[in-house]
Amino acid sequence: MAYHALADLVLVIHALFIIFVILGGLLVLHWRVIIWPHLPAVAWAVLLEVFGWLCPLTPLEQWLRRAAGTASYSGSFIEHYLVPFIYPAWLTRTAQLYIAAALIIINILVYWFVFRQRRKNPVAT
Repeated sequence: MAYHALADLVLVIHALFIIFVILGGLLVLHWRVIIWPHLPAVAWAVLLEVFGWLCPLTPLEQWLRRAAGTASYSGSFIEHYLVPFIYPAWLTRTAQLYIAAALIIINILVYWFVFRQRRKNPVAT
């Protein structure tokens, strides 16, 4: 039971991390200090996509599920939970590189907006 709960917790943390990578730059509009954990998170996500690495949370969740006696899955968290939901069946290495590029472009645009706003309103925190 504890292993199953821990596996679910890892799953939730993993999902929240992915959401933070994608949307965390928007938090910087309100809390500038978020930039310090957000930029390394984006860098990590980009490296995972560019090099095709497996996030360490994936094997941890899989191990916890096996320890709980429930069925595990093969592949990565994204392949198991998000690919069927978000990505098309033809996800290729090229598509992963496009995802990495999109993460970079989205965050450059968000941070450009943040710093532009900061210049207009330097008193805001």
